[in-house]
Amino acid sequence: MEQSYESISWQDDHLVILDQTQLPLREIYSEVHTIGQVWDAIKKLKVRGAPAIGIAGAYGLYLGVRELDSKNFTSFNVELNRWIEYLKTSRPTAVNLSWALDRISQTVYANKDKELDEIKEIILETAKTIHDEDKRVCKKIGHNGAELVKKGSHILTHCNTGGLATGAFGTAFSVIWHANDSGKDIHVWVDETRPLLQGARLTTWELQNAEIPFHLIPDSAAGSLMQSGKVDLIIVGADRVTANGDTANKIGTYPLAVLAKENEIPFYVALPVSTFDLSTEKGDDIEIEERDPEEVTFLAKTQITPKKTDAYNPAFDVTPHEYITGFITENGLIEPDFKKNIKALFD
Repeated sequence: MEQSYESISWQDDHLVILDQTQLPLREIYSEVHTIGQVWDAIKKLKVRGAPAIGIAGAYGLYLGVRELDSKNFTSFNVELNRWIEYLKTSRPTAVNLSWALDRISQTVYANKDKELDEIKEIILETAKTIHDEDKRVCKKIGHNGAELVKKGSHILTHCNTGGLATGAFGTAFSVIWHANDSGKDIHVWVDETRPLLQGARLTTWELQNAEIPFHLIPDSAAGSLMQSGKVDLIIVGADRVTANGDTANKIGTYPLAVLAKENEIPFYVALPVSTFDLSTEKGDDIEIEERDPEEVTFLAKTQITPKKTDAYNPAFDVTPHEYITGFITENGLIEPDFKKNIKALFD
């Protein structure tokens, strides 16, 4: 059974996205025609998940430059870099966005002697290539990770890492999908993932579509499940992994890793190689996005706190590498020594 929806697609001359802020109650596809609309979609989480953000940003860059009336490559490149920096401000923690935009920038420079209209088409084709590559990569991640899943396993996952967050299949979700597809009779514990409930709204929606058995749990129930022996392994995604293996992921990931180590439960991170950031040495160096406090003080449009309640709302936390069992990538499983083995991916 294949994935039955596309979170991002290029149609004719514009981008179409499945608006994730409307799920699971409404399945609404929105047309996106401008770079400003892409920036807004990323910022407001209509598009989310590190790989999907990178894909959307790549298409968004084309939408930004296609109408440019530059007279020469130098002026065109100045505008291109201005749009790149603009898109990077939408969500700074997820490295796939800057990775995709920088890849396009390098491709453009390599073709600087061509006509500007041809360069614009090269940008669009590069965005499509990034999109297609992600679909293939996520499938490989799933196949590689499924080998680690024993028959009858109870898997705990956090946030949303499925086809909604990528080109197709997902990262951690791809492991779950392929383990189930191979007849391993798995069961999934889904963290609700406060404050925006990506687990409760999105992962449950994808699991239902895939007909994979699951239970939704409050975030605070995860430790109790581990302590009682009801979790066999934990698989999460990542938004950025540093050179030493420290991992930024959705807020709430770090305590899961600590509890997993205490209860001797394997803790895996599933991700494409593009999410590794060798330019950042350790987790302390990662910029952590802080979002609107109203995401904490409101549930949907209903205020759930006294008025004028102050709230701190970091979107991510950093799990130190020593709490991670291994990284599941399209190139296979990366085990400690992480600094050495991550570097080897790029040698």
